[in-house]
Amino acid sequence: MKKSTLTLIIWAVFILCIVLNSLIPRYTAYGVLLGLGPEDTDRLTRHQIVVIDAQYFTKDEVAAVQQKGTKVYTYLNIGSVETFREGYDSLKSLVLAPYDNWPDEFWVDVSKPQWQTFVADEAKSLAEKGVDGFFLDNADVYYLYPTDAIFNGLNAILSDLAQYGKPVLINGGDVFVSRAVLNAATPNGVITGVNQECVFTAINFKRHTLKQQDRENTAYYQEYLSRCNAAGLDVFLTEYAKSGDSIIAKIETYCKKNGFLYYISPNINLD
Repeated sequence: MKKSTLTLIIWAVFILCIVLNSLIPRYTAYGVLLGLGPEDTDRLTRHQIVVIDAQYFTKDEVAAVQQKGTKVYTYLNIGSVETFREGYDSLKSLVLAPYDNWPDEFWVDVSKPQWQTFVADEAKSLAEKGVDGFFLDNADVYYLYPTDAIFNGLNAILSDLAQYGKPVLINGGDVFVSRAVLNAATPNGVITGVNQECVFTAINFKRHTLKQQDRENTAYYQEYLSRCNAAGLDVFLTEYAKSGDSIIAKIETYCKKNGFLYYISPNINLD
């Protein structure tokens, strides 16, 4: 066989492997797929742990995902309210301010018993569906309104979740977690982990594009996550990057080195 022919065959096999690899589902330890529904079970079960919005799933549909060996964490919004959620009209009086870049969402006064009861009822409904854990969003309300009342309101919500004995991840909320766990004389034991978005990547909402996070923010988040890890919290990352972006290798190397789980989404819709 001529050398040139052998070279062509090798290159053809190499290209074929790349194509086939792109067609094979990628199985990862962690996935944040809030944009998917019960009809997407096959995609959800590509992960060992998956975060879904279980409000849109029945108990049997949650079980269908779990039967494939996937742990199901559910999204629960504890610091803001979305206009499309059931019960929004009864909560309008609790609104503090619009949520930047998300026109259908508003920050709420979490210190109010009405809000705490609303979240408690939501949590009960989700727990009854058999979810394995909670993924709590928008504790960043304490960053925007750093008062004792807001801090205590978030703690009241967490205290209610303790009854279920399930893992609780705080998505973002670094200022709250720092006070509640990292700098606390008695750390809040309900919080078992953190999920941090955009450590290495960022979102340009005006241009609807993804970009690399600036160095200062990356360094800040890395130091924060290191402290979380040292405090015994599980650490997860959610990043946004297109397939093939060079930043992906950096994210993977960082997470593997530190023993963190991560999910890289090609879009902000998490679908």
